[in-house]
Amino acid sequence: MSALLPAPVRTVIVSGSGSRPSRTLALARQIAAAVAELLPIELGVIDLADVGPELGRALQRSQLAESAERALRCVENAQLLIAASPVYRGSYSGHFKHLFDLIRQDALIDVPVILAATGGGDKHFLVIEHQLRPLFAFLQAFTVPVGVYASQADFVDESRTGELVQARILSAARQAAALLQPRGSDSLPARASGAQHGTAAQRAAVAALP
Repeated sequence: MSALLPAPVRTVIVSGSGSRPSRTLALARQIAAAVAELLPIELGVIDLADVGPELGRALQRSQLAESAERALRCVENAQLLIAASPVYRGSYSGHFKHLFDLIRQDALIDVPVILAATGGGDKHFLVIEHQLRPLFAFLQAFTVPVGVYASQADFVDESRTGELVQARILSAARQAAALLQPRGSDSLPARASGAQHGTAAQRAAVAALP
């Protein structure tokens, strides 16, 4: 009898850009492709260019249109989240923050998250550490140590980045895969119901990375 194939990891991109085409979404898709090289994924994309206007009209979740509510449920059910935003005035975009204001506060506890951002120049690269990482720490998600920042100059074209960014993408993807397939285990870790930031297996998986 052949071994059962592992179930695809429910992977969700949240792209905080309202533009088309979007370098932010292109960067997030490159990250998802790198993860898919390491383990099977089932990819969902929440593009703020699509759902942002509906989010902006709602002050409370009960006011959301059905399509925006589906987007929030998609994020809440993710096993791996790729959270990417362009830099607006030194931080993530407003609609990006509003989406995470409306999800259940306990929905992302212990969920691995790859953080990514795009900006006009290198001066904005600390947005990942100073803005994005604290947001997901509050939500008790498990952000991988390597974030991926790409400036306009890092893009070869509208959809591809250069070698330096590609190296960071690969590092982040490997860290996420280690969290989802801890050493010594053949299955995905269960979603935790407690409030501890990262399971012991997740912390050990990151610590064991070369």
